Amino acid sequence: MLPDPVTAVRSALVSLGARDTVTVFDNDVPTAAAAAAELGCDVAAIANSLVFDVDGSPLLILASGAARVDTQLVAAQLGTGRIRRAAPEFVLAHTGQQVGGVAPVGHPAPIPTVLDESLRNYPVLWAGAGDHRSMFSIGFDELRRVTDAEVMQVR
Repeated sequence: MLPDPVTAVRSALVSLGARDTVTVFDNDVPTAAAAAAELGCDVAAIANSLVFDVDGSPLLILASGAARVDTQLVAAQLGTGRIRRAAPEFVLAHTGQQVGGVAPVGHPAPIPTVLDESLRNYPVLWAGAGDHRSMFSIGFDELRRVTDAEVMQVR
């Protein structure tokens, strides 16, 4: 039986009209490097789901595993105040998922989302699927569609 967060991600993908491509691994893949090694893909093709705190509200940035998000650049593009990395408790409260396994979908409520434009360079992206052992594959345009993300430069 799958953990509840993974089931929520699978349900969200299907309800959003995407394919259920969730893969469950035997070992944890809590980082982009670990996931890329397990999948045999470029770390830059991993879409990390990073939750940030913008004045008490969540912001989800789907960033390439090879990127370090420039929060000042993102804040300037969005016209927001300071963007800070969220505490694990904040992430869990807003996504229902633990840091290291956060998915782009399957949250209790929609979260404003930014999609790293550099992920466009990969025909297949891999994203967390709700826990440390699960991921799903998806194309860039489909990921943008299912998350209603704003595409922008994040580094």
